[in-house]
Amino acid sequence: MASLQHRPRLPLGSVVRHVSNPVSLTLHHIHTPNRSFSLAKSKNNGTRKERVVILGSGWAGYGFARTLDPAKYERVVISPRSYFVFTPLLASTSVGTLEFRSILEPVRRLKGNVGFFQGWADDIDFDRKMIRVETNAAEEAASKTIVPPPSPSPSETPGLEKETTMEIAATTKKPKGDLINIPYDKLVIACGAYSQTFGIEGVREHAHFLRDIGDARRIRLRVLSLFEQCSYPRGSDHLSDDDKRALLHFAIVGGGPTGIEFAAELHDLIHEDLAPLYPDLIPLVSITVYDVAPKVLPMFDQALAQYAMDTFARQNISVKTEHHLQRLRLADGEFGRRHGALKIKIKEYGDQEVGAGLVVWSTGLMANPLIAKLTAKRLAADGAAAAANNPLSSSGNSDNAASPPRHLARDARTGGLVTDAHLRARTLDEAGGNPGVLDDVYVIGDCAVMENEPSLPKTAQVASQQAVHLAKMLNKGGAAAVADRPFRFRNWGTLTYLGSWKAIHQSQADELRGWVAWVIWRGAYLTKSMSVRNKILVPFYWMVSWLFGRGISRF
Repeated sequence: MASLQHRPRLPLGSVVRHVSNPVSLTLHHIHTPNRSFSLAKSKNNGTRKERVVILGSGWAGYGFARTLDPAKYERVVISPRSYFVFTPLLASTSVGTLEFRSILEPVRRLKGNVGFFQGWADDIDFDRKMIRVETNAAEEAASKTIVPPPSPSPSETPGLEKETTMEIAATTKKPKGDLINIPYDKLVIACGAYSQTFGIEGVREHAHFLRDIGDARRIRLRVLSLFEQCSYPRGSDHLSDDDKRALLHFAIVGGGPTGIEFAAELHDLIHEDLAPLYPDLIPLVSITVYDVAPKVLPMFDQALAQYAMDTFARQNISVKTEHHLQRLRLADGEFGRRHGALKIKIKEYGDQEVGAGLVVWSTGLMANPLIAKLTAKRLAADGAAAAANNPLSSSGNSDNAASPPRHLARDARTGGLVTDAHLRARTLDEAGGNPGVLDDVYVIGDCAVMENEPSLPKTAQVASQQAVHLAKMLNKGGAAAVADRPFRFRNWGTLTYLGSWKAIHQSQADELRGWVAWVIWRGAYLTKSMSVRNKILVPFYWMVSWLFGRGISRF
């Protein structure tokens, strides 16, 4: 791929003169071939604030934007969704324990004038400090789910794993939205990751994922719909007990915290709320957790993991370890077409297939398609060219624009962007050596792989700590402060809910299980909620569910 200096420039158009009011947002226009729009440009005592653009509104992106001082920086968030979702409580919303909006935080309500554009970062010109964004607000309104934008072909993404390419290709059917250009002074890449299905046939088409609020809503509707379908008299739909048993089999693939907590929450819904309403169906219900590993919950020690499996056994939740799913498809004939019945092929069962009404996929992550595109670019050796071409910069020197090209470093195992200990994007020369950093570009969250701590888990705890650390360092003294203090992860412990008011907790200090761990689980998630509003709503809905039962209306 040719160097960016030799590629066609992204059209910038003209910059309108600044308005003199120091307390208002000063506007300038950026023109694309077919669109122009106003972009805020702020002033502080006559000096323009640096614009920090954040890609993503998850734990990393939202946490960073929330912590960054709006008095020192102009914050602009670019994300395909207009909210932050408190993912540890997604399983609770999927079964009606909590209302969906109680775990959402609108990006535009961040304190201190935050800019926001809903869309995908389609490409980044690092030399000119310009982001090309594909808008998706109109697309989102017309679709059931948000999927990634068209991705580069395998020939444009060296090293992209075959199965990852297949996953991305499955999500490229929607037309592109409008393209707009957003300039930046500093860039924080926090675009997260996507569910990895390892190229297994039928998973993308027929499985349910649990990574966003829309996923939780679709799961909730599917569970309630299955009970309604199986409640009809036999003659009206000709469903035998075997058919109903297949439809009321809930399969969860993945034995990590997400899969285990969803299985636990589903068990509570069925046995506490649906059992009195569908007493004849409860004997036909089954919940199974499949995992390829020898044990579930690998982040816990053996004793706690065994406690979790024993608890599930008492609740009649089946746990199948060392099982490899090979294919997921619709059942044959009218049964599959009318009822959405599924067939699961598992390696250990040979040609025998397992029936299911719902398959929830919660195993593995793959890199955002944007990462492959960015790591395929050739860059200047340092930030001199960027400073010279940045439309937000008042000065610059392009003497080094012809320096030997470099590229962003990419982790071979996960596909994420490699960072140094200070969360700065790492660069390498064309031979893969002579490491450096890309000026004013930082990477945090699931898309980041720290070279000094490559085994950090892809969890909300890690992403949140990285976001707060980077924002505080920028607040303290900008890039110089970031370079002075490396990031250090502090493990505050791991929690997982097991159902029936039981949980497990593991930290460096102690291990807890049962009801005490459940109290800590709820307390920890409550205190980590981002806003006072949700700190009130979450316990309120917990109390409502306890007193009156979970909501079971379908809408």
